[in-house]
Amino acid sequence: MAVFRGFFQERILPEMTYEGDSVESLRERLTQLESEVKRKDEQITRLEKANRDLSQKVQESGTQATGEISEIQETVKRLLTRIAMIVQGSKCLFMTYDENTQELTADSNALGFDDIDLSKFRVRADAGYSGEVFRTNEPTILYDAETDDRAMTEGLVQYGIRNAVSVPLIIEKRDEETNKVLERKTIGVLHVFNKRFGGIFVDEDIQLLVRLARNAAAVINTAHFIEVVVRERDEAVDTIQSLTMGLIMVNKNERITQMNNSALRIFGLTKEDLLGGKTYTEVIKDENVRSIFQQALEEDSEVVKDISLPDPSTPDQIHTFQVQSATVRNEAGETIGTAAILNDITEIKNVDKLRSAFVSTVSHELRTPLTSIKGFVATLLGDPDEEFYDKGMRHEFYTIINDECDRLKRLIDDLLNVARLDAGKGIEMNFGEANLHKIVEKVVVIENGSTYKKSNHTISAEIAPNVPEHIKADGDKVEQIFHNLVGNALKYSPNGGEVKIGVSMMSDELIQVAISDQGMGIPADQLSKMFQRFHRVDNRDTRTVGGTGIGLHLTKGLVEGHHGRIWLDSEYGKGSTFYFTLPITQEEDSDDGSKLAKAVSG
Repeated sequence: MAVFRGFFQERILPEMTYEGDSVESLRERLTQLESEVKRKDEQITRLEKANRDLSQKVQESGTQATGEISEIQETVKRLLTRIAMIVQGSKCLFMTYDENTQELTADSNALGFDDIDLSKFRVRADAGYSGEVFRTNEPTILYDAETDDRAMTEGLVQYGIRNAVSVPLIIEKRDEETNKVLERKTIGVLHVFNKRFGGIFVDEDIQLLVRLARNAAAVINTAHFIEVVVRERDEAVDTIQSLTMGLIMVNKNERITQMNNSALRIFGLTKEDLLGGKTYTEVIKDENVRSIFQQALEEDSEVVKDISLPDPSTPDQIHTFQVQSATVRNEAGETIGTAAILNDITEIKNVDKLRSAFVSTVSHELRTPLTSIKGFVATLLGDPDEEFYDKGMRHEFYTIINDECDRLKRLIDDLLNVARLDAGKGIEMNFGEANLHKIVEKVVVIENGSTYKKSNHTISAEIAPNVPEHIKADGDKVEQIFHNLVGNALKYSPNGGEVKIGVSMMSDELIQVAISDQGMGIPADQLSKMFQRFHRVDNRDTRTVGGTGIGLHLTKGLVEGHHGRIWLDSEYGKGSTFYFTLPITQEEDSDDGSKLAKAVSG
């Protein structure tokens, strides 16, 4: 205070001339200014104490300060408001340095800026006015943002900035005993913009801001650090909650500390069921899951086990889960609990079962024609001089061998095409002019001689008059589609009945085919799975019918290869109707009309 009085009396008072003012009035004015400075000093002292208290509180609370983040943000905003008032600026913010991007970015806690401006307020640490303050670690005054090259580089005018006083934000690590500075780090820049009443910032403003920034840096750094930690924690929680696998974390006291949404659904629980710090034995009723946590906690080990759990929404459906636990440790390596992942492997198990059944079925399907071929070839080899079998009988044997070879080739071709579909390669299509009417007639003739056709089966076909005779398609593949669907209709109609083929126009460019039977029908819960590879309805009736479970899957690929669509209607015990569409024309990829059909499997 004495220094200020001497400075005022020696430098300012002699230069002040006020008309009508006496020395006494000037002395009175001096006393008022002294009181104002004293009041500001007291404000600064209180602010510094508040900042130190807040900094200590944040440091002591550690990760528990997460719940007080909004309070800390409000405190930082009040801090910036007071700084602006003391330095007499209308805008105030701080910028923090991001080591990854090497940029200074404005923090969301600010005075006099909207969110849009703050989101754009950034500059490289080696450029602009802010970058210079950060690099040099020197307090700086910006007198005119419109003419200063540094301010123009940073584009400060667009934020309504005229002038500024700025200081680096420096945090120091000191020795507790000697108070010696052990480490000093610049974390950003503190700005106060636009001196009130149209004034400009002076050296005294720098001295005030440096003093304020000394303690503010620690608080700002701590608050910013907590915001980053909270944001990263929230991102981790969101990631955990979005996992399709169930995740359960249990501490050493057996209390559940985390249970994501998938785990809640698996056990039919709600978040309210976890309130009160309940243990896993209180929440989880399944003994197998309990035993996994018990073993993991007692033995401090990792456990992997497959378990079966009923679906809470449909208890008659059983899901298989692979449960894998992992020990959770702190930074010191001490065990603080265990975490378990529940991965639903029901479909994987089902596919494994289907694949095993498929291999068994295909083995049988391959063995049947091979047995016939081998038997007739052995018969012919046993009669080299044609003593027992005349020319007619031998021709019949050759015909059977030829048919069985064709049957074997069709099966192998089907397997290869399914493999191509599952590999995403598609089926090679050779588009040309195909006579749809003749294809339908040929299929009816051939299927009338099918092994599965009984005397009480009838096959009929009706083609609407407006259906064109010729279409652009792969004729062989279209015929295979008809054979697969008509053959299925015959196979799964063991008691006979009528199989109808209906061909009509769905639109000017699209043909619709319907193939219906009066057979077993398909249960409602199986309809959505009928075009999946290896899938077959497993019941007493279907077990007596042969098949590989790839026919409909392949048929779907062939239909989609023609850019058509396939679907079905069925009533269990009364029969089924399969529908598919075929475009009249096709877009060709090459001159020869060859195209790879990128059909979507299952």
